[in-house]
Amino acid sequence: MNIINKLTFRQLKLNKRRTLVTIIGVIISVAMVMAVATLTVSFIDLLRRQTIIQGGEWHVLYKGINADQLGAIKGDRLTKDVAITRDRGYAVLKGSKNDYKPYLFIKEYDSQGFKQLPVELAEGRLPEANDEVVISEHIATNGKVEYEIGDVLELDIGNRLIEGETGESYELGQNNPFQKIHGDEKRESLRIKESRSYKIVGVIKRPTWEPISAPGYTIISYLDESLMGPSDLFNASVVFNKVNQSVYGHVEGFAGANDIGPESVTFNNELLRYSGAISDDNTRKTLYSLSAIIMIIIMVGSISLIYNAFAISVSERSRYLGMLSGIGATRKQKRNGVLFEGLVIGLVSIPTGIICGIAGMYVTFTFINTLIQGVFGIAERLRVIVTPLSILVASLVSAITILISAYIPAKRASKVSAIDAIRQSMDVRLTRKAVKTSRTVRALFGIEAEIGLKNLKRNKRRYRATVFSLIVSIILFLTVSFFTNDLRKAVRMTQARINYDIYMNANVDIDDGSIESIKSLPDIYEYSRVRKLYTYSWIEEEFVPEGLRDGGTEFRDGRYLYGIEVQALDDDSLSRFAKIAGADYEKLIDPNDLSAIVIDTITYPDEGMGKFVETKAIKARVGHKLDFINIDWEREVETDINSVKIIALTGESPMGVDPSPLGVINIVISERLMDSFVGSGENDPGFWDNLYLRSNNPIKTQEEIEKIQAVGLYIHNVYKQRQEEEQLILLMSVFIYGFITLITAISIANIFNTISTSIVLRKREFAMLKSVGMTPKSFNRMINYESIFYGIKSLLYGLPISVAVMFLIHCSMEDSFEFGFSLPWRDVVIVIVAIFVIVGSTMLYSGGKIKKENIMDGLKQEII
Repeated sequence: MNIINKLTFRQLKLNKRRTLVTIIGVIISVAMVMAVATLTVSFIDLLRRQTIIQGGEWHVLYKGINADQLGAIKGDRLTKDVAITRDRGYAVLKGSKNDYKPYLFIKEYDSQGFKQLPVELAEGRLPEANDEVVISEHIATNGKVEYEIGDVLELDIGNRLIEGETGESYELGQNNPFQKIHGDEKRESLRIKESRSYKIVGVIKRPTWEPISAPGYTIISYLDESLMGPSDLFNASVVFNKVNQSVYGHVEGFAGANDIGPESVTFNNELLRYSGAISDDNTRKTLYSLSAIIMIIIMVGSISLIYNAFAISVSERSRYLGMLSGIGATRKQKRNGVLFEGLVIGLVSIPTGIICGIAGMYVTFTFINTLIQGVFGIAERLRVIVTPLSILVASLVSAITILISAYIPAKRASKVSAIDAIRQSMDVRLTRKAVKTSRTVRALFGIEAEIGLKNLKRNKRRYRATVFSLIVSIILFLTVSFFTNDLRKAVRMTQARINYDIYMNANVDIDDGSIESIKSLPDIYEYSRVRKLYTYSWIEEEFVPEGLRDGGTEFRDGRYLYGIEVQALDDDSLSRFAKIAGADYEKLIDPNDLSAIVIDTITYPDEGMGKFVETKAIKARVGHKLDFINIDWEREVETDINSVKIIALTGESPMGVDPSPLGVINIVISERLMDSFVGSGENDPGFWDNLYLRSNNPIKTQEEIEKIQAVGLYIHNVYKQRQEEEQLILLMSVFIYGFITLITAISIANIFNTISTSIVLRKREFAMLKSVGMTPKSFNRMINYESIFYGIKSLLYGLPISVAVMFLIHCSMEDSFEFGFSLPWRDVVIVIVAIFVIVGSTMLYSGGKIKKENIMDGLKQEII
C-alpha cells in the first residue's frame, strides 16, 4: 500500500461519521439492487410452483397419441420425463344426492403421472394395477355416497352426448355442466362403451383442476403401458430437460415430423413463461424494454446517492487535498486516492449490502407469507431464492455504480491546487452577479429569504448536488409508481375480471320466492340481480371511435350497427352503481325518464396486432339518446323498441356485468325501465334473468342452492377462476409495493444524506450569521425558505422529466398493451407534499443540531 492510500485509509478512520454515512449510503444502494434481483427471482419461483400445484408439472401435452408416437416423444432430445394419462369416460354414481353431479369421471395415470400431476392422497395408497382406483373425498362430502377402502366398484363406462339443433350428437366433457331436463329441453345421454370393476385402494382430496361445475366426481386408476394396444390412444404430458425460447419451434417441428396435428398439442404457457420461455415476441420486447428502463432508474438513483456522498467527501477534504498538493502529490495520486476510497468502501459495503438485501427480503417474505396463505389461501410460500447470477449481477451493478460515482469527484480532486484548497475557494466563486437576488424576494419574504437564496447561489455545486438528489428522488418515485400502475392495469386487461363467485341464469323471470330463499342463505354477503336483453342500435359515425370503424360491423347511411347489452339491476345494486358512476339514482328509477348509464370503456385482445387494447366503445356525451331496435335476421325486419337518454358514462362495471366485446356496448338501466322494453312479460329473444352472488363458502352455497330446486335455473360456480385472478393480482401487488418501498427508502436516504451533510459543512457560515446578530427565529425562517427554494427548483425540473420518462415507459408497453396515457395525479400530489415535508424536516433537524453549537467554535472550525 503506497503512502497516498495509507493516508486515505487514515482519513477514513479519522472521519468516522463521514465514512459511516458514505458506507450506509452504498449499503442501501447495494441492498436495493440485491433485493430487486432476489424479489424478481423469488416472485417468479412462487408463480412457477403455484402453477405446478394447480395444474401439474408439464411443459407440453400431446393428446390422442399412439404407441409409436409415444416412443418418438420419449426419444426426443428435449424430453426429461413423460406422464401418460387417459380419460376413460363417465359412469353413473348410484345414490348421488347432488342432481347436478350424477357421474363418476374415470381418469388413468401411469406411475410418472402420479408424480408429475397434482394428486394429493388423503387416505390409503395410490393404485398400482389397472383394476385399482382412488376416489375423491368429494363423493362423500358432496354426493353423500359413502365408500370404504377395499370396496369394489362395478361401473358401466361411456361418453356424455347431447343432441344439437341440427340433429348431430356432441360429446360433453368436465367443463360442460350437467344438462338437466327443463320443460321440453332435451337431456344429455350416456352412451355406454364398456364395463369394468375397480377396487378402491385410497382416497384423494378433490383435484384442483376439477371444475367446480363439473358433472363427474374424479376417480383415478392406474394406466399400465405394457397392456396398451397399437390402436389405443392416450395423452402424454412432457417435462423438458431444458427450457428456453426455442421449445415452441422445436415442438411444432417435432409434432409435424411425427404426424401429431396442431390441435393435439397444448403448451403449458404459464409454466413455460415462469421457466424462462416466452413465445410472444411482443411480450418479450415489452419485458426487455421495461427491465432496461427500471434498471436505469435504479442505477441513476444509486449513482445519485453514492455520487453525492463522494462529492461531499471531497468537498470536506479539500484542505487535506491541498496539503497533499503542497508536498508534491501529483494529480494522478490524488485521483487514485479518491478511487481507492471508493474501493475500500465498496469492499465493505457490497458484501454487507448483499447480505442486508437478502435478509430484508427474508423478513419481508415472513410477513407476506402470513398474509397470502392465511388471508388469500395461496398454497405456496414465497421463498428467498438467491442464485449466483443474481449475486454477480448485484455485485457488478454496484461496482460499476461506485466507480461512476467516485470517478467525477476523483477527477475534480485531482485538479485541486494547493492555494485554492487551503483558502477553500473552489466551491465558492463569488461575483456580484452570481449572488444577485430579486428585490421582490426581500419585499415579500424578508431579509431571511434573501440570505437563504444568496447562500444557495454562493455555493452552487453543493446546491446543485442537493437539487439533483431531489430531482432524482422525484423521478424515481413517480416513474416507479406509474410503471406499477400500468403493470397492474395490464394484468387486469388479461383477466376476465370476474367479480362474483356464483351466478344463476334462466330464460324466464326467476320467481321471487326462489330469489328470497337464495338471498337468505347464511354465507352470502352480496348479491345482484341482473336481467339482460340483447338488442341493437344504429350509432352515428361521429360517435364511433376510429379504431372500431373497421371492426366488421355493418355500416349504412353514415351509421354503424352496434350490439347493445341492456343490463337491468335490482334497486340496491343500481343505487350502489349509480354512486360509482356519478349518476342520479332518482332519474334511473323513474320509468318516465328513460335514463341509462353507459359503460363506454372496453378491453379486447387484438389478434392481428398481438396485444390487448383498451379503448372507448362509443364517444357519446351525457344527454345523447340511443334508439334500440330488434332485428329479425331471417325476414330482415327491424322493429323499434324504445329510446334511452345517457345520464352518465363510466369505465367501471357493476357485479355481474362482464366486459363487452368489440362492437358491443353495455348499458345499465332500472328493472322498471326493462319492464317497458319487454312488454307484458313475454319472453323476448335474448332475454335472461340472472342472479350473481358472493359467498364466504361458495361450494357449500352451491350445494344449498341446488336443494332449492328452482325451475329453469342453471347454476355456475366460478369462484375458483375468480380466486386465481385475485391471487395473480395480489402477487403482482406484493412485487409492486415491495419495489415502491425500496425506491422510497433510497430516495429518502438520498435526500437526508445530501442535505444533512451539506448543512454540517456550513457550520462556519451559520456561526458567522449568528455572530452578526441573526436570531434563532430568523435562522429558522432562513432554513425554511431554503427548504422552499430547494423544493420549488427540484419540482420545476423533476416533474417534467418524470412525465417524459413515464411516457417512455408507456410507449414500451404498447407492444403488448394499448391503453390511454394518463398521469398519476394522486402520486404527483403525494410527491409535491413529500418533497417539502422531507426537505423541511431534514433541514430543521440538521439546523437544530448546528444551532446548539458555540459561535466561536464554529468560526474556528478546521476541517481536517
